[in-house]
Amino acid sequence: MSNAENDAAALRCGARVEGDRPTGAPRVDVLSAREVPLGGPRAMRVRRTLPQRERTLIGAWCFADHYGPHQVAALGGMNMPPHPHTGLQTVSWLFSGEVEHRDTLGTHALVRPGEMNLMTGGHGIAHSEVSTPNTTVIHGVQLWVALPGEHRDTARDFQHYAPELTQVDGAGIRVFLGSLAGRTSPVRTFTPLLGAEIVIEAHTTLTLAVDAAFEHGLLVDSGDIRLIDTALRSAELGYVLRGADTLTMTNETGAPARTILLGGPPFEEEIVMWWNFIGRSHEDIAKAREDWEASSDRFGVIEDFPGGRLPAPALPNAVITPRRNPPAR
Repeated sequence: MSNAENDAAALRCGARVEGDRPTGAPRVDVLSAREVPLGGPRAMRVRRTLPQRERTLIGAWCFADHYGPHQVAALGGMNMPPHPHTGLQTVSWLFSGEVEHRDTLGTHALVRPGEMNLMTGGHGIAHSEVSTPNTTVIHGVQLWVALPGEHRDTARDFQHYAPELTQVDGAGIRVFLGSLAGRTSPVRTFTPLLGAEIVIEAHTTLTLAVDAAFEHGLLVDSGDIRLIDTALRSAELGYVLRGADTLTMTNETGAPARTILLGGPPFEEEIVMWWNFIGRSHEDIAKAREDWEASSDRFGVIEDFPGGRLPAPALPNAVITPRRNPPAR
């Protein structure tokens, strides 16, 4: 998915949760989403929780869009023409609907609920994403992973994985990246990561063992969830510093609640993130934009795509400066 904001560099602050908590319990910070249009006259709107000033990354996860459920007939579906990426991996995960993916590797694949598509755009790749004609409701998440410096110019790649459903203490878990609840994804990444969909039954508490070297983020799709001691509503993301070896989640509603759990060791590198590019300097971003606008071989061509490519927005007048997460307080 493209970051199609007109002001592609704009970020927002999250809210820190203070107050009473059980002694020794990890603190949970609540990151609220902001609505962003994907562009066009019938723009599909998404809820973005990463990045923001309060938190740029969770592990190497650097971008989280959460969208739907959108009635396609009323609001339009996903229609993202060919657009570029550098320095990252994209993770597509649907709850409902179906999206056709094409890229400049020659990949032609479908994104379906419960199946992950991971695309690597190191030195440069382009792809398109269009909801299929039989899709009536589109609903899911689009996530990006920053590539570490030594791999940020790696070759294009595409992986597909359909994780098995694991039942644990009143919850259904699908692990699409990393390891959780006795399941390990075979998908290759360039830093240790965790990515899983967790559906918790009504009025159920779930405690999962997690890697204490990871920081974690729990994105709530539906329901009201209490993460450790902190309430999270739909579209909010609860952040937990590294050091926790278990996470407890309680569904406080009378219907199943769906969440996405993300994690990884803190990503210590500074990055420059603008539009669909990740680099290490303003010059990296300017060069990627120049190459895309010039139809460079760096990104390749999607054959037989009806319509044109997505043009890059203008660079800001100021120099884009690298950023990393603020120090833990």
